[in-house]
Amino acid sequence: MQTAIPCMLIRGGTSKGAYFLASDLPAQPAARDAVLLALMGSPDKRQIDGLGGAHPLTSKVAIVSASSEPGCDIDFLFAQVGVETAKVDTTPNCGNILAGIGPFALARGLVAATGASTTVRVRTLNTGTIADLVMETDGGQAAVDGEARIDGVPGTSAPIAISFLGTEGSVCGALLPTGNAVDIVDGVACTLIDNGMPVIVLRASDVGRTGYEPREQLDKDVGLKARIERIRLAAGPLMNLGDVSGKVVPKIALVAAPVAGGAIATRSFIPHECHASIGVFAAVTVATAAALPGSPAASVVVMPQGSERTISVEHPTGEFTVRLTIGGTAENPVVERAGLLRTARILMDGNAYVSPRIWQADMLRAAE
Repeated sequence: MQTAIPCMLIRGGTSKGAYFLASDLPAQPAARDAVLLALMGSPDKRQIDGLGGAHPLTSKVAIVSASSEPGCDIDFLFAQVGVETAKVDTTPNCGNILAGIGPFALARGLVAATGASTTVRVRTLNTGTIADLVMETDGGQAAVDGEARIDGVPGTSAPIAISFLGTEGSVCGALLPTGNAVDIVDGVACTLIDNGMPVIVLRASDVGRTGYEPREQLDKDVGLKARIERIRLAAGPLMNLGDVSGKVVPKIALVAAPVAGGAIATRSFIPHECHASIGVFAAVTVATAAALPGSPAASVVVMPQGSERTISVEHPTGEFTVRLTIGGTAENPVVERAGLLRTARILMDGNAYVSPRIWQADMLRAAE
């Protein structure tokens, strides 16, 4: 008999992942990671023997529990499971998978609905980031049908409004870990920035590209990938991340002037594949970089004015709207709050199965 583990598959934003209660997985990290690799079918480029979808955007895991932090409802540990590598990375945030935490928490009875609208405060354990998720609720569960549309997902769904609290420097220790809006890294002007996700933001033109190339073209661009990987490896220590050769952060964002009525065009690498759209925290971080005078992003952005700014971040399959509250001065702006709109849908609720050999072997190893 295989070992059954309660699991939900949920589409969160433009990602898809397996959601588990922390109590249903091994507590010891090495044992937990071995079980997650087996459940997702890694390492294998097709993930044919697991739940993974053979792409980083569909090889994600949420580990959820009631929060131990006063004032928070839920603790959430995000895990990026390697597709072709036997690696589980709990370094980064994931705002898309975060969007599914509210529906999961309601369905598992970790929180109770409070009427037609329910707010769930979630602490992401990876970085300590806290976010409020505001969901429409119906019959005690997250509403599904609605008019909210996000590019990269077909159709419409009920909206989930996410507002982030204190995301600056969540991984790197500071919004600008070098203290600079511009650093020259491997000969290229970059902004090394972390507003929920460590990102290296640079002009596409500075690496010989337009920033409007189709994702499929960029994924086959061996020369570009080698160039931006050199930049990434050089930037890692500058961002307080050390050797990043085996990490999924920092991400890379190539930026250019908008072409579809937005504020800025992007091509995001995560970090070795071009994203079909752009991640939640990457979009927030790029929008933040664009608000910094003198930065590469500021040189190409069409920036709204005022303290409340709606910034449309163009990506290969549409746009991502980020809402920033800006304080400080024109010379030294301060991003006080970041918000956005996502949707999520529970796809499956049942049991995932793992070989008892893997579960038992790792339980024994954890006990040693």
